[in-house]
Amino acid sequence: MRLASKVRHIPGRLATGSFILNSGLTKLSANDQAAASIHGMATGTYPALKRIDPKLFIRLLAGAEIAIGVALLTPVVPTAVAAAGLAGFSASLLGLYLRTPGMHRRGSLRPTQDGIPLAKDVWLLGMAIDFLIDEVSHRKR
Repeated sequence: MRLASKVRHIPGRLATGSFILNSGLTKLSANDQAAASIHGMATGTYPALKRIDPKLFIRLLAGAEIAIGVALLTPVVPTAVAAAGLAGFSASLLGLYLRTPGMHRRGSLRPTQDGIPLAKDVWLLGMAIDFLIDEVSHRKR
């Protein structure tokens, strides 16, 4: 069996994968109030999600996080594939940060105290872009 990830990707894949997997597993046990809260925040940014029941939404979100976490933690999954999933997921989180009132200071990208938990997800996008650049530049060599 050939490993699809490079040794230098292992620390980043372990860090991001374990963090996202834990988040997804935690959401599986979310109660109705937590599901409604997370769903409400998401629908404020992505109105199309209003059509989805909050309990179903939280299960779908948990499933997506678990899938991305497992992909990052599984060395036979190519880094480019895992990174593409991570990039999409982290971009949606940053969209939530940028579009939710009160998350960043007016006229600035700097987070408010309430926005820090979302703004810190920029490292996920940075990691995904790093993986993708490394994969593309390696293939060109």
